[in-house]
Amino acid sequence: MTTPRALDGIKVLDVATLFAGPMAATLLGDHGAEVIKVEHPRGDPARTHGASKNGVGLWWKMLGRNKKSLTLYLGSPDGQRIFRELAADADVIIENFRPGTLERWGLGYDVLAEANPKLVLARVTGFGQFGPYSSRPGFGTLAEAMSGFAAMTGEPDGPPTLPPFGLADGVAALTTAFGIMTALRARENTGRGQVLDLAIIEPLLSVLGPQITAYDQLGVLPQRLGNRSTNNAPRNTYRCADGSWVAVSTSAQSIAERVLRMVGREELIDEPWFAAGNTRAEHADELDEAVGSWIAARDRDEVVSAFEKAEAAVAPIYTAADIVTDPQFAALGSILQIDDPELGPVKMPNVPFRLSDTPAEIRTTGPKLGEHTAEILARQGIGAQELAGLRAQGVA
Repeated sequence: MTTPRALDGIKVLDVATLFAGPMAATLLGDHGAEVIKVEHPRGDPARTHGASKNGVGLWWKMLGRNKKSLTLYLGSPDGQRIFRELAADADVIIENFRPGTLERWGLGYDVLAEANPKLVLARVTGFGQFGPYSSRPGFGTLAEAMSGFAAMTGEPDGPPTLPPFGLADGVAALTTAFGIMTALRARENTGRGQVLDLAIIEPLLSVLGPQITAYDQLGVLPQRLGNRSTNNAPRNTYRCADGSWVAVSTSAQSIAERVLRMVGREELIDEPWFAAGNTRAEHADELDEAVGSWIAARDRDEVVSAFEKAEAAVAPIYTAADIVTDPQFAALGSILQIDDPELGPVKMPNVPFRLSDTPAEIRTTGPKLGEHTAEILARQGIGAQELAGLRAQGVA
């Protein structure tokens, strides 16, 4: 690309493992930041998570995109010395060690900021840097449990339900990236960096809406409703005649009216309870029967076509096989194909938004372990002989 990217010139040291911290670094790298993935010589565990092809982790190819891999054992004096040198001209460090670990290694913010006052240190942990749970190991699953998400997810007569993917980690990654950008913007005013303390249990609290406020003011708790909503109805997933499924939403009153006219149940629109989303939700059984029976008599394509003609909101329930052939995702460029030196052409989700003047770019897939160690350490004045010694000691 010849167009400058938004974060050209920003240097990020990604010392985090698994998902929330590294995903935040991925987002920064997509927009031009130089992201150096500092890995233990054994590698980030994310390299072996999920599906693989010919022994190559596929999740890593996405999570490690636009990054350079440097292996460095931070538990050793030499590893700590080299990391301090790298941090001296870095803009951002992202880490997710248990609180106190960096300090024990002589890599606390006070030490790093003395040499580099403009440094932003993002600390991403399960429970934050302080409090009674701060020393516990924390993962996204625990955040999904403690935030209230699991308690309100699932069928009414079923157990609390966890998502089958890293929801809390993904939300935490987006929040971390926003926090880093906020700190970098503040640095333009103050000339100083700062510490970002993000607990993975917190971001989901905001995403889940007013559950805390409703409990505080009304003493009510969210109930498990399956695919229904307390805010509007009809809102559910419905099976079509051909066995496929669609999702319907009627968050806007006008949409709800269009749907009921389309399915031939105009008389329900005149009911007093139909005038507001929350009272419609109290009659979800009746509305689901009206809409569900109409959908059940038609194939998916007919259902989607009728909804579009009525200007009502519907979407087919997709799998990955549907996503990669959908014309809307194709028009947006949501799925990118990029060449990988190990796997050949690889498809993955593109950057999730578009900037008109400084577009992002996925330049490389996730690198091999230590692929850039020699290149990066050469900048620090470490030549081939010294590097060989570090490798012999297990430092790199």
